[in-house]
Amino acid sequence: MDKLPVEVMPLSWLIGSWVGVGLGTYPTIEDFRFGQEVVFSCDGRPFINYVSRSWLLDEAGERVKPLAMESGYWRPRPDNAIELVLAHPTGFSEIYIGTTEVLGLDNAKITSARATLKTDVVTRTESAKPYTHGERLYGLFDSQLVWTFDMAAMEQPMQNHLSAKLRPAVEDL
Repeated sequence: MDKLPVEVMPLSWLIGSWVGVGLGTYPTIEDFRFGQEVVFSCDGRPFINYVSRSWLLDEAGERVKPLAMESGYWRPRPDNAIELVLAHPTGFSEIYIGTTEVLGLDNAKITSARATLKTDVVTRTESAKPYTHGERLYGLFDSQLVWTFDMAAMEQPMQNHLSAKLRPAVEDL
């Protein structure tokens, strides 16, 4: 890993390429399994670039069709606060605020951590589905990136929509 800005160090556990499988559920849709690829990178400036894409998986685990994409920036703030700015091709953007916490260190490397985020602002285009609030939790446990996304949308109360367990990518897939 190249030398990271000091501001990014509390989030350094995110940096890299991650792949894995998740579950989607919500009262307005049928449950589904998805594959996901996530890349966190830093170009030396005091933020982390983020790109995620996912695919619907069939029962054999094969890709059926593309699903969600999102991209944005994780912005570390003083006192372990973080801001997350995301854009989606489905017509909405989000600004999250939250915190990060390092839970384990080994030889100055973060081995366990979590980031908890809640939307501060959700904006959407006229054609986007009604979505009003989101909460995300990311964690590094046993060398895996686990995350969950709860949302309030489609006139439904806040509840879980997505979760996944990702492992470091070996090579570009």
